[in-house]
Amino acid sequence: QHRMMQTLIHLLKCNIGTGLLGLPLAMKNAGLLVGPFSLLAIGILTVHCMVILLNCAHHLSQRLQKTFVNYGEAMMYGLETCPNAWLRTHSVWGRYTVSFLLIITQLGFCSVYFMFMADNLQQMVEEAHVTSSTCQPRKILVLTPILDIRFYMLIILPFLVLLVFIQNLRVLSIFSTLANITTLGSMALIFEYIVQGIPDPRNLPLMASWKTFLLFFGTAIFTFEGVGIVIPASEQWARPARPCPGATSSCVYYPSLCRLYQSVKLLYSIGIFFTYALQFHVPAEIIIPIVISQVSESWALFADLSVRTALVCLTCVSAILIPRLDLVISLVGSVSSSALALIIPPLLELITFYPEDMSCVTIAKDIMISMLGLLGCVFGTYQALYELIQPVSHSIANSTGVYA
Repeated sequence: QHRMMQTLIHLLKCNIGTGLLGLPLAMKNAGLLVGPFSLLAIGILTVHCMVILLNCAHHLSQRLQKTFVNYGEAMMYGLETCPNAWLRTHSVWGRYTVSFLLIITQLGFCSVYFMFMADNLQQMVEEAHVTSSTCQPRKILVLTPILDIRFYMLIILPFLVLLVFIQNLRVLSIFSTLANITTLGSMALIFEYIVQGIPDPRNLPLMASWKTFLLFFGTAIFTFEGVGIVIPASEQWARPARPCPGATSSCVYYPSLCRLYQSVKLLYSIGIFFTYALQFHVPAEIIIPIVISQVSESWALFADLSVRTALVCLTCVSAILIPRLDLVISLVGSVSSSALALIIPPLLELITFYPEDMSCVTIAKDIMISMLGLLGCVFGTYQALYELIQPVSHSIANSTGVYA
């Protein structure tokens, strides 16, 4: 019972935590009417694809008499038994593709965490002199940043390197609990704030332009992305505790610079810091065994720590080179998350169950979901890349601060 409850908590956190605070921007990009319905539709499709993935993994594990298969192995074994000879010959590339997309997605999350923590650390430090003990609404302040945000990223870097050196999963599960506590506390404060002085919704557009809707697609997929961890979570249900990565990643901004609301930034940053290691655990589990297999046993620990350090530095460099948090979320969601969540699971169901007389309705449904995911991936990626190369002012759309 305890293990089942722990699994459900991890799975819930992984599915609704990541990108949760990006949803207001997603609604803005879609429109007041189109946004909620589109978000609901994407959520239903994503959960349905998770069920498909679990069914395929369970079916393949029973067929091959294996205790457990992960996402990449499910894709490989599915291709090995499909009718097409070319796909059977190149089945290993199915595992490589899924592993690559998982690495890109999880490291993309980690880069977003870097931006989030650095941005909020900058605000907490540089707004300290104007923060008061009263929480009355104020006019938006315009402050000039004292230090570049990249300086704060470099401050955080060594602490994250030390954090990912922790390989004990029991210790990481403690961090997951702490992250849950801080996230819940900050979410309570956020909802307490946003219900005050809600503007008249009749003044807001019901439908946004199609260009911004493409950005909505990537942000929504990023928010609901939990398909990469649904199999490990189901494995945890049947095995000893294993943490499931997931965190909230977006921007927190309050015009009222009181200590209570400023504490939201601190609480969320603490939660992001702890869950960085959990998100990082996924690509580390894929990459590090490959590197260690190429060196002698005496160099295994050095290689392990070196790879961890290099990957953390890579996420830091990515955050520095692409400082547009909103577009990074949309880009990661459009490219890799849409492939993992919408494109691959229906295709996996087709190649897994097609030899067993699938119904025409199921085949058509899987093809339609994959096509929808592919269209969202292509056009969402194009729009996010287009927005990234556009010149912007210092006060960018995703900024969590009040700088100009």
